[in-house]
Amino acid sequence: MTVEKISPGMQQYLDIKKDYPDAFLLFRMGDFYELFYEDAVTAAQILEISLTSRNKNAENPIPMAGVPYHSAQQYIDVLIEQGYKVAIAEQMEDPKEAKGVVKREVVQVITPGTVVDSTKPDSENNFLVALDRSGNDFGLAYMDLVTGEFQVTTLNDFSMVCGEIRNLRAREVVLGYELPEQEERVFVSQMNLLLSHVETALDDVQLLGDQLSELEKKTAGKLLRYVHQTQMRELSHLKKAHHYEICDFLQMDFATKASLDLTENARTGKKHGSLYWYLDETKTAMGGRLLRSWIQKPLVDLKRIRERQDIIQVFMDHFFERSDLTDSLKGVYDIERLASRISFGKINPKDLLWLGDTLGHVPTIKSILLGIGDPVLDVLIARLDELPELHRLITSAIAPEASAVITEGNIIRTGFDEQLDQYRVVLRDGTGWIAEIEAKEREASGITGLKIDYNKKDGYYFHVTNSQLSHVPAHFFRKATLKNSERFGTEELARIEGDMLEAREKSANLEYTIFMRIREEVGKYIQRLQQLAQAIATVDVLQSLASVAESQQLNRPLFHEERRITIDKGRHPVVEKVMGAQSYIPNSIFMDEERDIQLITGPNMSGKSTYMRQLAIIVILAQIGSYVPAQRAELPIFDAIYTRIGAADDLVSGQSTFMVEMMEANHAIRKATPQSLILFDELGRGTATYDGMALAQSIIEYIHDRTGAKTLFATHYHELTALSETLSHLENVHIATLERDGQVTFLHKIEPGPADKSYGIHVAKIAGLPEELLERADAILTKLEGQAQQVPLVDATPKKEVSSQVAEQMSLFEEETENAVITELKNLDLYNMTPMEVMMAVAELKKKL
Repeated sequence: MTVEKISPGMQQYLDIKKDYPDAFLLFRMGDFYELFYEDAVTAAQILEISLTSRNKNAENPIPMAGVPYHSAQQYIDVLIEQGYKVAIAEQMEDPKEAKGVVKREVVQVITPGTVVDSTKPDSENNFLVALDRSGNDFGLAYMDLVTGEFQVTTLNDFSMVCGEIRNLRAREVVLGYELPEQEERVFVSQMNLLLSHVETALDDVQLLGDQLSELEKKTAGKLLRYVHQTQMRELSHLKKAHHYEICDFLQMDFATKASLDLTENARTGKKHGSLYWYLDETKTAMGGRLLRSWIQKPLVDLKRIRERQDIIQVFMDHFFERSDLTDSLKGVYDIERLASRISFGKINPKDLLWLGDTLGHVPTIKSILLGIGDPVLDVLIARLDELPELHRLITSAIAPEASAVITEGNIIRTGFDEQLDQYRVVLRDGTGWIAEIEAKEREASGITGLKIDYNKKDGYYFHVTNSQLSHVPAHFFRKATLKNSERFGTEELARIEGDMLEAREKSANLEYTIFMRIREEVGKYIQRLQQLAQAIATVDVLQSLASVAESQQLNRPLFHEERRITIDKGRHPVVEKVMGAQSYIPNSIFMDEERDIQLITGPNMSGKSTYMRQLAIIVILAQIGSYVPAQRAELPIFDAIYTRIGAADDLVSGQSTFMVEMMEANHAIRKATPQSLILFDELGRGTATYDGMALAQSIIEYIHDRTGAKTLFATHYHELTALSETLSHLENVHIATLERDGQVTFLHKIEPGPADKSYGIHVAKIAGLPEELLERADAILTKLEGQAQQVPLVDATPKKEVSSQVAEQMSLFEEETENAVITELKNLDLYNMTPMEVMMAVAELKKKL
């Protein structure tokens, strides 16, 4: 379409769209946000809305789709959820007063990493990540635009960058450097990230400070630049950028967190069945977010761990006070999100009422903690800022019945502003005056049904039916004629109406002005509100951990500086809660200074994986500061947990189960230290038997000789149990079973020593496989075990090279040469033999066997 044929309004659209080519442009036109051209075609498909066209009769009609402005947020949410950006172009002047095309400007760009309003509120953080690079070092900064959290660090490896982005569950990355094609493919194809680019950093001395390296300052500055470019307003709620180190917390990669079901069940993607679900007795959204953060980032600082333990103990010792505390916390609104709404200029009267209610609960919370009277709580108490002046302002200014709308009045409390009160007197008394006029004119005219009504078009009027028109007084003047009645006015009624309408309009405008002044005043308290939010969230999480410790019979773990693990009757807390305490079998774990590796054998479904996860979960709980599900637990401080549990292909990146296995194993054995914990479940099963066994043995030896990390290694390769003869820091344990009359019972109990056999066919029987198939599998197993006895599968000699003449891989499908006895048995003509002849034939066959 040529420029000459485009209307001024469409030209305005194209001019704005040119600056936002990578975003859907929602173009405000009256009561709708309209989309045009490709935006309209694509959005109509995604949002399932009608696709129409502008200038339908033109040679090239313009595709058009629209959504109502009052319900636009739900459509924006859908686009953002699918990884798109949305630019909002608003009308910047009243269309009635505009000369020519209404002025429009983009007022905000919403992206997956910058969502602050949503029709689906959630207590989970939404982190926006920025990356920059200098040589081999990567600067990584992240921010939550809702809570204002702002963190920055330096990493020296691209795989660590990917791991941190996965751990943050970020959906968008702001790039400050030219990304190599291979790295871009990882981000886009494998990690499904939206990439945005920023070239220059914003130098904000107040937020960036002088504690950051040059690379970190540049990275954080580019993140700030992007945020200001998209949000287009001052963001006073953003916190000062804080430097952190990965090693400040217990290190766990994304795969480890997923396999341990820390914040969501890996199978369902839901909270139920996760450690977060188990621990979450928080009463506030802020507490829920903080608890999730603590689970994802357990501590390595023993002092901070013990501080949390001490407070949990105090809360457990004061049941009634803790009960009062939880009741008070239930009335606390999400202050962090309110602070962001203040900063964004979006807070409404209803929000302020919630904030006022929350501030009203703070003195009670503080009083309860003071009443406990334990000095351990002093740090928490000191952080509970009551903000009495802000509470007074809100409670004295905002009417209890105020709605969320700020332009229609009835939001400011009577008595707060003298002028507003005067307008309200006019409105209140005017209603009485109208009632008096109605009674006076009814009596004077003799029209018994005469009454005064009101609508926006005609204002106040006398309503007279056609049958009473002959009685209408001379001073009445006609305002409107209807089918069965007419509407009349009088000078007196018009005068009072004018006074009331003026008072109503001025009252609404004054209320709006007062509210904006209050909102500006509340904005001065953002930093104090954020600090209060953190204090309340901390109280909430600690009371939650105390409640869970009490209800689930958890005990306080002890820490020491030795490399010794002592867990007496430990349980996997989530499994126990799902199964019920009566059904769960606890297990003890003892690994002294001389025992670094437990080699675990036993059948499937018997509890090997649960036993391994149990140790990891107990370590995580302990280093969160929580109590743990064990009668007794004595632990060192671990620096990292590495796992390979479960089998899954990475189809997106084209990696098989075995490749994923080997990559995760490589990550663990290269990164682990003697202070780390490694959990390997069935490593090596993704390839041929001898390959897998050789790799498994080599990995065990490498960990034993070089890494020295505490390791649980579960395997079906029973031959590996011979390693205990040559590896001094390895011990065999197995899952106990009870076999009686051909029936096997898994006892889910860890016992010393290796398992004597596998029970795979028994598990298959439980699964309901056909009997004929199971009998055939048993026969094949008998044969393979016979062959295996002739081949030494594991070289357990110390420091000896494994022979290059590896036995050929056994085949499950080789042709079988039939035994002569079987052939003779098949040829017996049983039906033409006497019983004695059958007995003699069987005896002969037995002799031959």
